[in-house]
Amino acid sequence: MAALLLPAVDGGLYERALRPATAWARPSTPLTSRHAYAAAHVIPSTTAENTSGAPARLDWDATLAYRHELWSYGLGVADAMDTAQRGMGLDWAATQELIRRSAQEAAAVVASGQPALAGKTVRDLLACGAGTDQLDPADVPDGEAGLAVVLEAYREQLAVVSGSGAKVILMASRALARVARGPEDYLRVYSTLLREATEPVILHWLGTMFDPALAGYWGADDVAAATETFVGLIRSHPDAVDGVKVSLLDAAHEVALRAALPDGVRLYTGDDFNYPELIDGDGERHSDALLGVFAAIYPAASAALQAYDAGRPAEARGLLDSTRELGRQLFSAPTFYYKTGIAFLSWLNGSQPGFQMVGGLHSGRSVPHLVRTLELADEAGLLLDPELAAARMTGFLSVNGVIL
Repeated sequence: MAALLLPAVDGGLYERALRPATAWARPSTPLTSRHAYAAAHVIPSTTAENTSGAPARLDWDATLAYRHELWSYGLGVADAMDTAQRGMGLDWAATQELIRRSAQEAAAVVASGQPALAGKTVRDLLACGAGTDQLDPADVPDGEAGLAVVLEAYREQLAVVSGSGAKVILMASRALARVARGPEDYLRVYSTLLREATEPVILHWLGTMFDPALAGYWGADDVAAATETFVGLIRSHPDAVDGVKVSLLDAAHEVALRAALPDGVRLYTGDDFNYPELIDGDGERHSDALLGVFAAIYPAASAALQAYDAGRPAEARGLLDSTRELGRQLFSAPTFYYKTGIAFLSWLNGSQPGFQMVGGLHSGRSVPHLVRTLELADEAGLLLDPELAAARMTGFLSVNGVIL
């Protein structure tokens, strides 16, 4: 049994024996009862600068292997999203390469005929973010000229994602948030993009807890007013919208929005606090999933979806509930640093050679926060190799002066 010394909350050290590895089962047939994408992070080269403002240099072997790991559990991958550090270290040049490489890997998986993914397309396996982060919002002119610049930036990124074969996730734009004068400007830009889309897209509404620069999105600080604009857009273009991903961490709002959507438009929950009950549903409707937390809990998430498919909803809900406290820890304030915990667990589990992130973001969480992350992952059975996790955690604590 793996054991290690950890710092106690009240000072000193205590010995923790990690639970044996859980034998999580991969699915043998496609998951069908819920549509689920795990938003994957990126893994940098360990010899790259990895400092704030430096160009992103990725470890492509490790980054793509992580996506294959998620696919092996029957999950789709949401790539080039905020979990992959869009707007927080991953520049547009690296993002384009990430989209192309991930799409090539997804196509190879489709061609391989894996039983758990039978009948799936590249769009089922991979959805990628298209935004405007090649722009510096401060450089975008005001008024009509600025809206035109934003629209062209969206078109450039949409072409990259569509050309790869992946499903488009139309991400929120910091530049649009800066130049839009009200709801009508959001509707003009998004309506144009939806009319031009060749396949249905996912619309992404990201809250300020994830990105403060998106305050007032959809033309209002009031969530009810913003929701009215958002739903109106979807109702005007229902055939162009595959679904919506809403990351406001407000379960009651999501339930109401879910009921207001036109038939055939999915709600992919982005609520990393309340996903168990939202995915479970209310007996009439349920949310599908496009979640950063799924990148950390993917074996348990897959097991839950397999249980739903098998007609065991109580078991499925129990599995999701067992990961809730870990999710709340990872996404605790300041929420935009949740990626640090996901990368930390990836490192503990052997999916990346070092605990590093592009842009130096591995410094975004404290030692106590990461210790608690390990404890909760252990309780949820999500330390996949306890001996390795214990050894790596001990080394981390030693480097940080906890164990001398």
